[in-house]
Amino acid sequence: MKTILIVEDDQSIANLQRDYLELSGYAVKIVNSGEEGLKALEAETFALILLDIMLPDMDGFEVLRTVRERDDIPVLLVSARAEEIYKINGLGLGADDYITKPFSSGELVARVGAHLKKFERMKERFGKDHEGSKLQVRGLEVHKDARRVFVNGQEVFLAQKEFDLLLFLLQNANRVFGKEELFERIWGLDSLGDASTVTVHIARIREKIEETPSKPQYIGTVWGSGYRFIV
Repeated sequence: MKTILIVEDDQSIANLQRDYLELSGYAVKIVNSGEEGLKALEAETFALILLDIMLPDMDGFEVLRTVRERDDIPVLLVSARAEEIYKINGLGLGADDYITKPFSSGELVARVGAHLKKFERMKERFGKDHEGSKLQVRGLEVHKDARRVFVNGQEVFLAQKEFDLLLFLLQNANRVFGKEELFERIWGLDSLGDASTVTVHIARIREKIEETPSKPQYIGTVWGSGYRFIV
């Protein structure tokens, strides 16, 4: 049974989320602050995190930033803030999705299930790679088996979806993909998400692997069409 960690200071909302998920066959642990959430992650293993942004001790963005330094676990932000800037910040820090309150039980369970299935498919696929297998273009090395990235010999950390997106483009070098197609390929949630997420993640990848992000040598923009990996 997969266990979901809920980090939510409103106990009534946390209980509602728990009820929805338990009815769908998940185990659930609830904590009410960011610090408790980080301690829980050190002590236990979880399949996915539902993370509120507005927490009493530290905001969800700070929690997310710390999680992404340690783990690739899927993180779904849950917030009453519907402004685009909150979504952009959350996705840019490595969140896998952004759910706006209030939400339906069906939407919550569907998003959780979809992200878990996507994560499992990725682990299974990369687990089949031969040990030591890597792709290298100029100063960029992508180690598929270890899910590690090096730029000019220095390791850079990419969040789960950033790595998946970079690897997909690299494995299909010089082919142009639109945002909608990339979103469906990497997130698998074309009917539930926002393809602008791709733009955010491309920008984050460029910040990490490009010497000059505004003049990329690896991931190019094809105006009006999408993105391609340049070989």
